Amino acid sequence: MSLSVTKEPKPGDLIEIFRFGYQHWAIYVGNGYVIHLAPPSECADAGSSSVMSVLTEWAVVRKDPLSVVLGSSSYKVNNKYDKEYTPYPVSKILQRAEKMVGQRRRYSVTSKNCEHFVTELRYDQAKCEQVENAIRYTGWAAATGFAVLAAFGIVMSRNKQQKQ
Repeated sequence: MSLSVTKEPKPGDLIEIFRFGYQHWAIYVGNGYVIHLAPPSECADAGSSSVMSVLTEWAVVRKDPLSVVLGSSSYKVNNKYDKEYTPYPVSKILQRAEKMVGQRRRYSVTSKNCEHFVTELRYDQAKCEQVENAIRYTGWAAATGFAVLAAFGIVMSRNKQQKQ
C-alpha cells in the first residue's frame, strides 16, 4: 500500500483519495474509519478507478476503514475550503455523517458526488472543484456531453433492470 499522507487525519477532516483520473472524497470520523458516498465503483470489493460511477444514479453512504477505501491509492487531508467557509463543529460533522450511514442517496457525477457530499457535511456547502475545473477548462459543451453520456448510461441500466 502506498500512502502519501501530508498529516494524520483528525475527526471531521476531509480526505482526498487519489484514484487514476479522479479523486474520491471521504470524511474522517476517527479510529481509522471514514464515511463516504460510495457509488458501486467505490465499494470495497469493486476495485478502484472505474468509469461506472458516471453511469449510476444511486450511491450508498458507507462507513469503512480508511485503509480499505484507499486500497493502493494515496491520500491527503484536504480541508480546502476552511478559509472560505466556517466548518461546523466536529461533533456536529460527525453526528450528521453517522446519521447518514446506510442511506441510499441520489448520485450524479456532476452535481451530487462524493466531494459534494463531504463538503456539505463539513461546511453546509456542496462543492466540487473537480466538476468546476472540468467546466472551466473544457467548457459547458463538454460538461453537457458528459451529462448526456451519463444519462444514456442510466437509461440503458434501467432498461436492463426492467428486462430482468
